[in-house]
Amino acid sequence: MSMYNPKSKIASEFICDEEIRDTLRYAQENCGNRELVEGILEKARAFKGISHREAALLLECKDPEITERIFALANEIKHRFYGNRIVMFAPLYLSNYCVNGCVYCPYHAKNKVIRRKKLTQEEIRAEVIALQDMGHKRLALEAGEHPLKNPIEYIIESIGTIYGIKHKNGAIRRVNVNIAATTVENYRRLRDAGIGTYILFQETYNKTAYEALHPTGPKSDYAWHTEAMDRAMQGGIDDVGIGVLYGLETYRYDFVGLLMHAEHLEATYGVGPHTISVPRLCKADDVDTGDFENAVPDDIFFKIVALIRIAVPYTGMIISTRESEKSREKLLELGISQMSGGSRTSVGGYVTPETESENSAQFDIADHRSLDEVVGWLLDLDHIPSFCTACYREGRTGDRFMTLLKNGQISNCCLPNALITLKEYLKDYASPETRKKGEAMIKRLLADIPNERVRTKAGEYIGKIEDGERDFRF
Repeated sequence: MSMYNPKSKIASEFICDEEIRDTLRYAQENCGNRELVEGILEKARAFKGISHREAALLLECKDPEITERIFALANEIKHRFYGNRIVMFAPLYLSNYCVNGCVYCPYHAKNKVIRRKKLTQEEIRAEVIALQDMGHKRLALEAGEHPLKNPIEYIIESIGTIYGIKHKNGAIRRVNVNIAATTVENYRRLRDAGIGTYILFQETYNKTAYEALHPTGPKSDYAWHTEAMDRAMQGGIDDVGIGVLYGLETYRYDFVGLLMHAEHLEATYGVGPHTISVPRLCKADDVDTGDFENAVPDDIFFKIVALIRIAVPYTGMIISTRESEKSREKLLELGISQMSGGSRTSVGGYVTPETESENSAQFDIADHRSLDEVVGWLLDLDHIPSFCTACYREGRTGDRFMTLLKNGQISNCCLPNALITLKEYLKDYASPETRKKGEAMIKRLLADIPNERVRTKAGEYIGKIEDGERDFRF
């Protein structure tokens, strides 16, 4: 009798090892069944998602023609729900003090060579002004787990500091938070502080591997970590973001576990993950990727991303600067809807970029381009770089956001909001070359807004931004 129950709030029941292993067996036994494969692809064309078992079977299918169809469908689904908009953000590392022993992260407590650092509120102000001066409007806060150095009070004070900074025309309008699993009460406090999405990566869903990778510290408790999103939801945070670190454990296991987690949130709370991130293990201060035998090659990684998009069509999908420009370009076509630009993964790295010798970074980045270079590149590829935070600020979160997204109504807001925030960026921060490309895109796409009233209003707002006003939204 399987323990599997997607509506259970017990980790071992909604991420059931037996169900995952059954799924992987099923996928291997049936991946050559053309009729079954065709049936799943047909189901996926309804844009309502597919199950973890169906997705696992498609992942196992080796037929290159099927893979091409998976890629094409992922692209179609991405455009149906998100158009060609790419939401821009940057990480902000507050502190790399950490009490955990995670073997793949240079923040681990035993690392005596990494430079430990924690930003003061004054230093946070300086970092945020540097980020605003690039043009960022959305941040993801990151901090190591350290009850004394990085208590919840420090995180909440930092959020207040960030929201309070108005510099020239700059403003951070959404602060997402990626910190260690905590209590319902602390999630309530984060919600009251005005956080956007609460993000926590599972790292791996394989409990045995998880415990080996996290030998010491509070994070070593698999159930506490895996049930964090349930506590966040109970604390009133209705936008949560999940992800695994591909390369720690076998990709097949974690792919299925991730989709089961999404299904659990949907089944239990009526709203699945607001975002899914797809980081791959990469080199860091005292971490060598050669020590991990499960590194995921590009062709499989691309297929994983495409199938997450097909299985969870409504979720925002995030790619970081861990991936190279070439890899990011391919992933844009496979379902990615959010990306970082101009990122620094060191503590205080926006004000003072680090030299190799003073490394405090969590991982080595592969895409070193500035935000303006990334924006210009996206424009060249006919993607709209969007700095929009309207839904969060209008209370369109959780099931309200998902309902609008699933029935297609959100598009009445999304395109105009993307163009309005792009106009702000072009006016205040862009290089002349990027500005020229962006203005041409705005002019062309403004005419594509189907609702005449919205089209007229968006044109008015864009005119007002040109005249010096800021912060309009639908």
